[in-house]
Amino acid sequence: VDAFQAWCGPCKTVVDLFRKIRNEVGSDLLHFAVAEVDSIDALEKYRGKCEPVFLFYTGGELVAAVRGANAPLLRKTILEQL
Repeated sequence: VDAFQAWCGPCKTVVDLFRKIRNEVGSDLLHFAVAEVDSIDALEKYRGKCEPVFLFYTGGELVAAVRGANAPLLRKTILEQL
């Protein structure tokens, strides 16, 4: 989940990375979403930051988080979580 704030918007720089990884591993295993933290109370702790936050869930549980648009770390985290 790309957790973003309305004033900043979702992180467009990693969309290509996500598409590439999804094509590599298959669409059944990996799903991407965006969430505006300003309108979701459960994501309140991610408000007020000027860096993107990527949240990784498995079975409805938060299993990892990556702060910043660090493509190598995002790729590593996605592949580890799969």
